[in-house]
Amino acid sequence: MYDAHSFGYTVTAMEYEPVIGLEVHSQLLTRSKMYCACRAGYQGDPPNTVVCPVCLGMPGVLPVINKQAVQYTIMTGLALNCTIASRTKFDRKNYPYPDLMKGYQISQYDNPIASRGWLQLEVNGETRCIGITRVHLEEDVAKLTHVRDATGESYSLVDVNRAGVPLMEIVSEPDMRSPEEARQYLMKLRTILRYLGVSTCNMEEGSFRCDANVSVRPKESREIPSAKVEVKNMNSFRAVYQALGYEVERLARVLGEGGRIVQETRGWVEGEGVTVSQRTKEYAHDYRYFPEPDLPPVEIASEWVEEIRSRMPELPDARRDRFVAQYDLPQYDADLLTASKEMADFFEDAVKVDGAGGNALGKRAKEVSNWLLGDISHLLHDRGKGLDESRLRPQHVAELVALLDDGTISTPLAKRVVEEAFDTGKSPSEVVKERGYTQVTDSALIEAAVAEAVEQNPRAVGDYLRGKETAMRFLVGQVMRITRGKANPTLANKLVKERLEGLKTSQRDT
Repeated sequence: MYDAHSFGYTVTAMEYEPVIGLEVHSQLLTRSKMYCACRAGYQGDPPNTVVCPVCLGMPGVLPVINKQAVQYTIMTGLALNCTIASRTKFDRKNYPYPDLMKGYQISQYDNPIASRGWLQLEVNGETRCIGITRVHLEEDVAKLTHVRDATGESYSLVDVNRAGVPLMEIVSEPDMRSPEEARQYLMKLRTILRYLGVSTCNMEEGSFRCDANVSVRPKESREIPSAKVEVKNMNSFRAVYQALGYEVERLARVLGEGGRIVQETRGWVEGEGVTVSQRTKEYAHDYRYFPEPDLPPVEIASEWVEEIRSRMPELPDARRDRFVAQYDLPQYDADLLTASKEMADFFEDAVKVDGAGGNALGKRAKEVSNWLLGDISHLLHDRGKGLDESRLRPQHVAELVALLDDGTISTPLAKRVVEEAFDTGKSPSEVVKERGYTQVTDSALIEAAVAEAVEQNPRAVGDYLRGKETAMRFLVGQVMRITRGKANPTLANKLVKERLEGLKTSQRDT
């Protein structure tokens, strides 16, 4: 569960067990902000242009609850196996930060929309159930940009565009026992939110943000430590993993040396690979919560909850299980395909292009899966693109598989075809026709290539004749090179084998 060796931890650190809980904030994909009619989409707009008196916190203005945001929070609660409150309310959370226009945030305190749920993970072959404490709704704050001018003076600029965007907070129980579990939890949660369509969950843009509460305890203990450290400024899954690994080591070292854990907030410094203290708080901050007087309590009828439940999309775990049952895919393939809704949708669209059924459907599904998880994933990584940004379409992959199945092209040629289709948007048939990639099945032409490969590579021939069977694969590769990948691989293997065995017989006869 907890692999201390992966961080190179000291013996002292390995005597302790991490106790980790995560607080995740996710911006919701609504058209308007949480309490006003301003656009929720502010990315790319000039500073302080997507604002109104409400999100600017002007005196005398009145907020109005965004119903879509409440619905998205209910959907998330249902997906996380939570209990949905029949009555909820909004509260004022008071704190004097410069990014908070009103001096308080409209959030939820003691009566969240959803609570007491769980999320199941598979980590290192072990099933782990992470408790969900609550899912509640609030508004995002303004964005501060810290600047230092030519004279060395530093100051901060405030962009209010982000203020008021619906922000959903998902708080876990302190059930995670390693940085890897925390990373897997975040990845699974992001996948679920994307399947629901409630958030882009883009960590780089700040629409999916994570704070971690971490402490350590002796391995034999089951008590939740009284003092914990909050870690902030982690903007990637890798950063969460590394920051928690560093902090677990640091906390264990403090205890191992007889020190005391100071309850504080620390920030992750990516470039240095360390956390640094930002502020100390021995006790919880007094936010002076009280019910928001300008917003009435919200009644959530059971009929509304059931209506939302009936429209819930298929979630990742259910889709994974269906892929295994319907398409006869290995569990490994199904796990990887359904980790991304975009990939899972692309896969199903490609498999269903020609409406194949029965065994043909299963065969096609595995072939499509192999291409998506292999060459196409490599192309996406190399080009730095998502599937929606590439020019490849599901029908292209289906057509590629069909060209392979009917023998029009060989696998080496198919790799060239899929790359060109990916970059140009041309169909595989167009690429094959334009490039003259049709597979060679003429025995005489392939035999000529075999003769050339044998003549040019006497060392490999000698290795085979001395019993080194793997030399034959090298010679087949040379045949494919000579024919520019067009030779039918099965026929090329057969003819190379026959030529080599003929030479072996001649050697024995002499």
